[in-house]
Amino acid sequence: MAALLSLLQIACSLHANLPQSCPQSCLCYDSSNLVECRGLELLVVPHHLPHSTWMLDLRHNNLSRLDPASFQALWSLRILLLSDNYIEVVSSRCFRSLGFLERLDISSNLLISLPLDFSRGLGSLRELRVPSNRLTSLNYESLRHLESLEKLDLSRNYLSTIEQGAFRGLSRLRHLHLQSNFLDSVRGGYFFMLQNLELLDLSDNNISSIAVESFTSLHSLRLLALSENQLSHLKFKTFLNLQTPSTHIQVSGNPWVCDCDLQRVFGKINSVRHLHIDDYDNLTCEGPSQLSGAALVSVDNQLCVAETATVLVITITVLVTVIAAIVMAERNRKKNQDKNWNDTDGPFETQDK
Repeated sequence: MAALLSLLQIACSLHANLPQSCPQSCLCYDSSNLVECRGLELLVVPHHLPHSTWMLDLRHNNLSRLDPASFQALWSLRILLLSDNYIEVVSSRCFRSLGFLERLDISSNLLISLPLDFSRGLGSLRELRVPSNRLTSLNYESLRHLESLEKLDLSRNYLSTIEQGAFRGLSRLRHLHLQSNFLDSVRGGYFFMLQNLELLDLSDNNISSIAVESFTSLHSLRLLALSENQLSHLKFKTFLNLQTPSTHIQVSGNPWVCDCDLQRVFGKINSVRHLHIDDYDNLTCEGPSQLSGAALVSVDNQLCVAETATVLVITITVLVTVIAAIVMAERNRKKNQDKNWNDTDGPFETQDK
């Protein structure tokens, strides 16, 4: 790999010494290192871009696809901005020559999926932005070569399926944005190996269940956003597995069923020194019906009291019923015993007479 990078650097220096012109209609700055082709209604990526281009701005155009030759020989490219186009297709091997690219922004396009070799050639990429597209699923192969990635934004898509281990190769990832998608659960293994992850945003999805082992390997997590989902209950062990110095958790906007179990879970979470429920005061009850709309903080001390009182009433009722049954049984036993004695005395009295 080091030898390949050296060859690319030599090639870049050779091309930098050649006379290069700026593409028509685009603006070039700093000896063609920054090329701006923004808002020009371009249908294709301009050809013959200067090989020394360090930043390429193609935002707000009419691009619909990225072909294998779109960025050919742009070995010096560090920043590529493609947001606000109409890109539906990213062809195979599209980014294979961008070995030094550090930031790629494809937000606000029409992508339905990422090709399996999407990440091939992007070993230096540190930030990938793909929000506001139409992604429905995420494949393991698509991201596997992004070993330098630190920030990944997949928010505001239509993701309902994430393949097991899709983020497995992203060992340096620090920020993962998955908010505003259609995920209905968090499964164990989703975030395996993300030991450097600091921010995980899962807000505004349809999540109703979280596997107990989901966050086990997230040893650096500082913020876990779970607000605006479909959670009605939680398991304490799910969060106890977060072995971090300090983690802030956001859970407001969920349809909580306020009962003694929920109160106990939140009570235990709040008692753990390194876990913090940031928005506990904003939680409201969806159920049971008599508590609908009530603030959890205003009723949490009553939930287990009410349950204890109910259990006590039931226990007393059962106890009274049992005692009453015993008394009745004893009364019936004595009545039967007296009757038997009376039946026994009858013949003796007849004989005496």
